[in-house]
Amino acid sequence: MSSTTRITTLALLKDRGHERDRRSRLVSANSQRSPPSLPAPRIYFPVYPEQRSTAEKEGMASSTSMLVVAVALLVLAAAQPARAHPPCFSRLFNFGDSLSDTGNYRFIFPNDTNEPVLPYGETFFNRSTGRFSNGRLILDFIAEALELPFVRPYWSGQSAKDFARGANFAVGGATALSPEFFVENEAPLPNPNTVHLDEEIDWFRDLLKLLCPRSLAGRCTNMMNKSLFLVGEIGGNDYNLPFFTEVSFEKIRTFTPSVVAKISSTIKKLIYLGAKTLLVPGNLPIGCVPAYLMKFKSDNEEDYERETGCIRWMNEFSQYHNELLVDELEKLRKLHPGVAIIYADYYGAAMEVFVSPEKFGIEHPFVACCAGVSTASSCGYGEYTVCDDPQKYGSWDGFHPSEVVYEAIANGLLRGPYTQPTIAATTNSCPDLVSSVEYKVLSDM
Repeated sequence: MSSTTRITTLALLKDRGHERDRRSRLVSANSQRSPPSLPAPRIYFPVYPEQRSTAEKEGMASSTSMLVVAVALLVLAAAQPARAHPPCFSRLFNFGDSLSDTGNYRFIFPNDTNEPVLPYGETFFNRSTGRFSNGRLILDFIAEALELPFVRPYWSGQSAKDFARGANFAVGGATALSPEFFVENEAPLPNPNTVHLDEEIDWFRDLLKLLCPRSLAGRCTNMMNKSLFLVGEIGGNDYNLPFFTEVSFEKIRTFTPSVVAKISSTIKKLIYLGAKTLLVPGNLPIGCVPAYLMKFKSDNEEDYERETGCIRWMNEFSQYHNELLVDELEKLRKLHPGVAIIYADYYGAAMEVFVSPEKFGIEHPFVACCAGVSTASSCGYGEYTVCDDPQKYGSWDGFHPSEVVYEAIANGLLRGPYTQPTIAATTNSCPDLVSSVEYKVLSDM
């Protein structure tokens, strides 16, 4: 564990300047408003010897190299064998926060300094796509495994054709609970314009009107039956700001039942609209996040897990959230026996990485690859540093995992023991997603 780890928390803890009015069909530039230029606290990492400077990063993607990549992709696409079976699901719909945002943030908050610009996206896409990491996210790996294209951000589409394979409603900084909850509980208020789950569901309802204009009450039965819905990860931002603004642990813990209840109500709404297969992730082990390792650094060895070096009590909090969620999902299964409700154990899959990082080629599990060198800068803004090989780092910017960690988690869900039940068990059309390993419960980790 590195005691010198520093990160920028600005882009991670809250959103700004969100247009509150819902849309029916398309994004209108006139309907967005510029975010207020409010200062926010920053935490920084020192420069590591193996990291490149911002200046050294410039000019990496030349027009020639981009042309070569484009040609190569066309050749590979042409060489792909014909699909032996139809996709497991016809569409993929996602709700969540920055762990699964594929570009909504930059449409909702234009010109905001929290927007993930290059070097975000450099590893796989060679450009910034609006993802809060260096490459693909768990959602992207799931889409690939299901033979679907990467999920389009809802706010980037304009017609039903744009959403022929699904839509992503996740927004960086989104919370499960509304800002009103934090006001009522005298907790630090996420920006009043912060997106929350109720809004994301409203956007989905609007999209249904576009996709199925002739369907009674907007219920697209056939489409909903053949779609996979990811509800989360969500809830992390409900805890992040309170943790970083000195709200007591005891009070933050009281938020969890409300967070889980909101996730549950969202699932119920989707089931009412016709959803038949839902994948519901739990929270990551936040005690292993560099931001928290720095914020809650302790001289007491008992505060850390012996096997990983993660903060014990923070991981126990993540487990508490996940245990409440698992219990709630079991109740929902009994209420809706005809619906497949799958728990995705992000915690367990991620802990595999932190227990044995070398198995994944990771040399620095608790160090950010990209970070500002002062409190006035951050990854992608001002003076910052970027490591030479992000695949050797467990964290991209100190708060969001790197692509290699996201891939490991996705594999643990798709072909490993970290879903309950398995995705393959819920459908007969996913022959490639077969796990021979029994589900691991939280206590096994």
